[in-house]
Amino acid sequence: MRVFLSLILFGFLTAGPVLADSVAPREGWQVVSTAKSYDTLVEDLTAAIKDEKMFLVTQASASAGAKGRGVIIPGNRVIGVYRNDYAVRMLDASVTAGIEAPIRFYVTENSDGTATLSWKTPSFVFSPYLDEGGDALADLAVELDGVFQTIADKAVASQ
Repeated sequence: MRVFLSLILFGFLTAGPVLADSVAPREGWQVVSTAKSYDTLVEDLTAAIKDEKMFLVTQASASAGAKGRGVIIPGNRVIGVYRNDYAVRMLDASVTAGIEAPIRFYVTENSDGTATLSWKTPSFVFSPYLDEGGDALADLAVELDGVFQTIADKAVASQ
């Protein structure tokens, strides 16, 4: 019986790292697993952003920073995407919502060498500001939902 309980306990203790391999689905997020490598998905996402006439305005990578310190962790990159005409419309509707721009994609590397693309939908990102921003902000968020979905679809598509 002790052996059995020990095996169950071991399973629980080791399941965390396995389950934490990729981003888990959550409210307001889109999470797309791909067969692409991390580097390929980052490149394809960058190209898709440009194809949709949007701009990559920020990026941050803990894995790149760690590598500079000699520490190797799975690849991850946060890519902020926006465009000034959307920013102006957003700010006209709600100055407070400006804290959320740019809206971000998140590319994560999985232990099997594949990558996952995740993002919070613009409708979810802007939902706390809808009382202030009204229909103008809601309409912008829905429009951006489509733009971000198109970028994601292009980025994850097989070539």
